[in-house]
Amino acid sequence: MDFSRLFDALDLEGDGALSREELNTAAVRLGWHWREAPVFAVLDLLTVPRPIPKKTCIAYLEEMTQDPLGPYGRVLLHASHFSRFKTTKNNFPQQYDPLEMGKGLKRPSGEKPWEILNTVGQDAEKNCDEIAPHLEDMEISVHHGALLIIDPQQSFTEGVWMESIGPQGEEDVKPIHMAFQNCARLLREKKDGQPEIMFTRCPFPPDSYGWNDLLADMIDSRQLYFVKPGNSVLFPPTNGFREWVHRCIGRGKKLLVMGGCTINSCLRVSSIETQNCFRTQGLQVVVDLSLSGARARNFESSSEYGGLSAVVSAVRDMADAEVLVVRNVVWKGGGEPF
Repeated sequence: MDFSRLFDALDLEGDGALSREELNTAAVRLGWHWREAPVFAVLDLLTVPRPIPKKTCIAYLEEMTQDPLGPYGRVLLHASHFSRFKTTKNNFPQQYDPLEMGKGLKRPSGEKPWEILNTVGQDAEKNCDEIAPHLEDMEISVHHGALLIIDPQQSFTEGVWMESIGPQGEEDVKPIHMAFQNCARLLREKKDGQPEIMFTRCPFPPDSYGWNDLLADMIDSRQLYFVKPGNSVLFPPTNGFREWVHRCIGRGKKLLVMGGCTINSCLRVSSIETQNCFRTQGLQVVVDLSLSGARARNFESSSEYGGLSAVVSAVRDMADAEVLVVRNVVWKGGGEPF
């Protein structure tokens, strides 16, 4: 491929540098879709801090073609957060109990485990009642925890992913929409003790790739994120997630809270694999169900899961892997950092 010609097609202003705004506009005009989604996602990330000069952009594209992992290989090491999050020393205590940093574990006093049960019918409510007695609220100091919101993107509530469900798609994604509402509410309250927050994004076509409308105005235009093409945030290994977690641990943030979508796929896999990967370093992964969503049908019982729902089965899988699944995390701004 003639990368010089491709760059010129993307460089709408013709100034020899590709900005994020140019990339997004040009990609839509050029009809980029699923085939181009991985390249688009990586270029979007690389243009977050500043426009990419033509020579550098061509070098990135050539690097993708030569790498066995393509866009998910070494080219991601050029993202600014990779070096920013990299640490050479983990200065955390030898003996550590992460739950000591989370205070105020509370039973939900008979309340339903998720507000979103109101939208998905009695069958789902009955199904989730089986685990309600085990769900707790949790208070965490912003000094001791960090938050990862998984894939809060437009695609899941009004883009290609939702459309792929079919005519019932808009109804089926209501629980995801509500989870994003709760994430947006947390971002609005950032001035009153918000934790360190990072995000992931799935490579979707350009017109479905952006942040969900509920969060778009509250996420800084230069917000970095981890590219996550599958269910696990640990892949690709060059996306910077491991480095971020190492840095969090080194700064005394031993509680990693996850939310976003979806409970029975990305959240389940990412939380379990992260817990397994960092368990020996004292990390405790927490899944906040108030910030988490799934398709409505996945709250319904199914013979595939022995009469449980996909969501309840996922919660049990996470608990079995020692992921702490809670009803709601309350972030507190008090206390001293390590």
